[in-house]
Amino acid sequence: MKLSHIEQRLIGCLLEKETTTPDQYPLSVNALTNACNQKSNREPVLSLSEADVLDGLEQLKSRRLVMCDEALSGRVSKYTHRFCNTEFSSLQLNEQQRAIVCLMLLRGPQTPGELRTRSGRLAEFSNVAEVEQALSELQAQELVVKLPREPGKRESRYQHLFGDAEVQQNAQEPLDEPKELTALLDEINQLKAELNIIKQHLGL
Repeated sequence: MKLSHIEQRLIGCLLEKETTTPDQYPLSVNALTNACNQKSNREPVLSLSEADVLDGLEQLKSRRLVMCDEALSGRVSKYTHRFCNTEFSSLQLNEQQRAIVCLMLLRGPQTPGELRTRSGRLAEFSNVAEVEQALSELQAQELVVKLPREPGKRESRYQHLFGDAEVQQNAQEPLDEPKELTALLDEINQLKAELNIIKQHLGL
């Protein structure tokens, strides 16, 4: 299941609001647009128009990942997801797994510690170990991948695999940082030596 950037945000918002504001779910296009463009709990912050949201919803409808409750008697059309945990979806997640996928769709790659801190309204995690367990289960289903640990960071980030294939490939094939760093340093030293020779020739 490959989702565009806007489709990821739409599904993430539908999953989030279904749990956090069930009395306002399903969502209208206006409510969905506001949810997509929230300045909190979103990364990156977007400025989607209602037309952008409608285009994304049409794509998701064509793939049967959302369903529209058509407006009747002047009511506003509202949208529900069929992404997971419905009779129409083969993707069945427990509460913790669903929360992690939702957060990743809304905020991109995150560490287990970040996921635990941000999951309060979506699911309960007693400790980071529970987050890591849920991540392991999602990895086993090939729904998330562990990214190479960034220099200076204590924890590795995890990323969902509902995006484009190029991102997945980069995530699954971590760069050999020590070798690359050594090669870069060698190149710098070589350039310095060449610069010194040029300076000597110029009498600098």
